[in-house]
Amino acid sequence: MGAGPGDPRLLTLWAVELLRSAEVVIYDRLIQTGVLAYANPTAEMIYMGKPVGKHESRQEEILALLVEKARAGKTVVRLKGGDPYVFGRGGEEAECLAEHGIPFEVIPGVTSAFAAPLKAGIPVTHRRLASCVTVVTGHECKGNEDCLDWEALAHVQTLVFLMGVSNAGRIAERLIAHGRRADTPVAIIQTAYWPGERVVTGVLGTIAQVVVEEGIKPPATLVIGEVVGMREKLGMEAPLLKN
Repeated sequence: MGAGPGDPRLLTLWAVELLRSAEVVIYDRLIQTGVLAYANPTAEMIYMGKPVGKHESRQEEILALLVEKARAGKTVVRLKGGDPYVFGRGGEEAECLAEHGIPFEVIPGVTSAFAAPLKAGIPVTHRRLASCVTVVTGHECKGNEDCLDWEALAHVQTLVFLMGVSNAGRIAERLIAHGRRADTPVAIIQTAYWPGERVVTGVLGTIAQVVVEEGIKPPATLVIGEVVGMREKLGMEAPLLKN
């Protein structure tokens, strides 16, 4: 089940209905207490957030727990931030359940890839500025491995990187090396829909420096493209400090 980017008002009615009937809720780090408040008061609440550097081992624990609780006859909700099938490893978890013969359904959620820019006043597509948008995981931008097609990405009108702020310098370097202008507008939306959310803007060539100077930490969404300029046109250029 996707919980959206944080604000409980972005939950679907379907999600609320199933949360209220769940016997077990297994939830991630980026789940606000307001979302958990919709859960059945008698449900077993299990936190399975992933510490930095322990994603793989933690994921194996989650898969085993899902199978264990389901085989015990429990109605289980696996609650994930954003949308479970947009870099949420929901596909892997669904695959595991299918392999063990456990019936399941997937409940979509609002993905931060589109909701975070929207909250900052940035439409990821715009008739005059961008007719295409690509969502990329920033986890694939570490080290010297070119596991992404940077040549293709450099020419996409709007790029949205999730989990990419820690690698902003690497992202900018590779895009510029493959033809993206260094003065391309960039926005970083930190903790969208959470208390203390904020937006910083800059250009591709210096965005790594901005991240350091502004002390930007995950979770944050990185938006690259001319659509970032719409933020000022819509009168939302002042930093967002709270909901």
